[in-house]
Amino acid sequence: MKRQHAPVNPTDALDKLLGEALAPARPVAVVDVGANPIDGEPPYRPLLEKGLCTVVGFEPQPEALAALRAAAGPSETYLEWALGDGGSHRLHRCRAPGMTSLLEPDPQNLKLFNDFSMLGEVVTHAPIGTYRLDDVSEIQAVDFLKIDVQGSELAVFDGGREKLERAVVVQTEASFVPLYRDQPVLWQTDRALRSLGLIPHAFATIKRWPIAPYVRAGDPREPLNQLLEADLIYVRDFTRDDAMDDEQLKHLALIAHHCYGSFDLVLRCLALLAGRGRLANEAVRRYAAVVQGGAARAGPAELSDLSFDIQFTMK
Repeated sequence: MKRQHAPVNPTDALDKLLGEALAPARPVAVVDVGANPIDGEPPYRPLLEKGLCTVVGFEPQPEALAALRAAAGPSETYLEWALGDGGSHRLHRCRAPGMTSLLEPDPQNLKLFNDFSMLGEVVTHAPIGTYRLDDVSEIQAVDFLKIDVQGSELAVFDGGREKLERAVVVQTEASFVPLYRDQPVLWQTDRALRSLGLIPHAFATIKRWPIAPYVRAGDPREPLNQLLEADLIYVRDFTRDDAMDDEQLKHLALIAHHCYGSFDLVLRCLALLAGRGRLANEAVRRYAAVVQGGAARAGPAELSDLSFDIQFTMK
């Protein structure tokens, strides 16, 4: 009786192809600042599930920290510290845990949006010390920074400039309308990240919220058009051929592929590596053939036979 082979998952075949082509010297180093799992799975979860990254997370709220540690795998470490400028501050614990911040909520702006006066109500204050990212000895490298700290982003960036010099991806929350006193808004976040050599790549999420007292279809949280905040993805400037070394290009390709499905960015990284003689042109063609639909259902055997006439112009 002829043995039946299980069908090949094209996604698995593509992941295998990329992993074999890149083979970085070490796993992707992820740092998660404000790792509270309240918003669901983090963007780096696909890397973690495939054993392609390590994670060091920071979460000062005890309940959230306990949940993170209880679910942590062997590649994850979670610390109770708050990152910032290295100084002492007050932690404003809000009725909605996701709004807890080192910054004080702004009652005037909160009342402009339905339910936010309640969600942002401060229930307790607690003194807290912060650590600069550059001073944390547990972190040797930062390839992928995910940050959600309710307004303290600039303090984290400023306190981590040395380690962030080599980061290839930053996913950060940015505000359009400040809900906290002295909260930086989008242009300030953008300027800080561009000064680190990073440029905008995509929106991970966009949050809209109804302006009070408007209520749509009986739901005070059903939005119309007003932008409130967003999670933005920044990547190291891929427009410059010399902006990244080989390992940075490999890590960026893995993150772009597994976390965001940014296949065009992956191809740019592969093309740069091929132009340096670090990767065979055939590996670039095979990856391009799959992601551009030429072999969407190809398994590993077919991949080796693919021929795609793609030219990459290197500056």
